[in-house]
Amino acid sequence: MKKSSIVGMVIIAITIGVIISTYADSSTYGSFTDAQETQKELHVVGKLNKKKEMVYNPQQDANYFSFYMVDNKGKECKVEFTGTKPQDFERSEQIVLTGQMDNGAFHANKILMKCPSKYTKDKIEITEVKAQIKS
Repeated sequence: MKKSSIVGMVIIAITIGVIISTYADSSTYGSFTDAQETQKELHVVGKLNKKKEMVYNPQQDANYFSFYMVDNKGKECKVEFTGTKPQDFERSEQIVLTGQMDNGAFHANKILMKCPSKYTKDKIEITEVKAQIKS
């Protein structure tokens, strides 16, 4: 066999290996029910349950935050996040969590939030800015 043929086959084999490993490590979207059935990492989309308690005490443990979320299929679950509470978390319209279920709670390692727009159809927020002019 020629050296160029061997090099080409090695490059193809490496490319296939990279594609397979990337596909195997990628997480998919699901619900809390899906997360209970599998131990794989999932993205769960839902809304914060504002009627239930949120626990974040930075003086006691700055890297623990827990809350309750309702997924898009209507199932509610306790979420535990190892990290600080995101700014304006209560104002979020939708939350995307990345993590997996453990002992009846969803352990998130990443939180993405969709926050409400400050520009609404009914109300426009006007901010007055004063410039200082030097003479």
